[in-house]
Amino acid sequence: MHKKDIAQHGFSLVELSIVLVILGLLTGGILSGQSLIRAAEVRAASTEFQRYTAAMYTFRDKYFAVPGDFNRATDFWGEADADQSTCETTPSTGSETCNGNGDGQITGLAPNFSEPHRAWQHLANAGLIEGHYTGADATLSGGASAYVAGINMPASKIPNGFWLTTWQPASSGSLTNFAHSAGHVLRITGGVMTPEECWNVDTKLDDGKPATGKMMAIKGSAAIPVTTRANQPAGPDDLAAEYNFAFTSKNCNPMMYF
Repeated sequence: MHKKDIAQHGFSLVELSIVLVILGLLTGGILSGQSLIRAAEVRAASTEFQRYTAAMYTFRDKYFAVPGDFNRATDFWGEADADQSTCETTPSTGSETCNGNGDGQITGLAPNFSEPHRAWQHLANAGLIEGHYTGADATLSGGASAYVAGINMPASKIPNGFWLTTWQPASSGSLTNFAHSAGHVLRITGGVMTPEECWNVDTKLDDGKPATGKMMAIKGSAAIPVTTRANQPAGPDDLAAEYNFAFTSKNCNPMMYF
């Protein structure tokens, strides 16, 4: 065959069809793989909640206190700072820590701002969870203090999410929260799930309803609905609220009582 003949020779319809089929299979495989990865991340949220709940209960049984609020923590793990007023803002480099006020609640209010941070450090010191946590606010490059995954609280398998634990006061509802009773909660924070994903976790762990049970839906942004109620203050239709699958934004944070 001459060079001219080779240059003019193109792909046949059969060859083009084969190429298109291969490209379709590759695209479908990538999309399917992404869906499987995301499904695994959402399932991990349920596992994380169960693991951290078990750690909280075990700590309470062993030390007769809740982590973070434990007022004899320094007897076991040493002092991050001998002055309690400055201890709360002193990051720990090892197991040294600070005491909580012993009122039975993990609170982020004065005079114990650091209890939600110290809770994770106490759990890690007790060998009940993996990781090392500073027990204090993390100072960012801009100077602001913040919750930072892997520094003062655990990262979630859900990308950009982290776990917060605190005493949640009773609320009559707001633009982001449904009305709820007081109690200790674990919450994935960061606006990390779609309404459908929140429903998936809620159905596995609770009743599948955003406004009732031990798991409730919190909106990361008040402007983006995650349920069939545009706003979430207290009202007679709270019990009828459902997750709104029409919205696909990742604006739902699961809040779970323990």
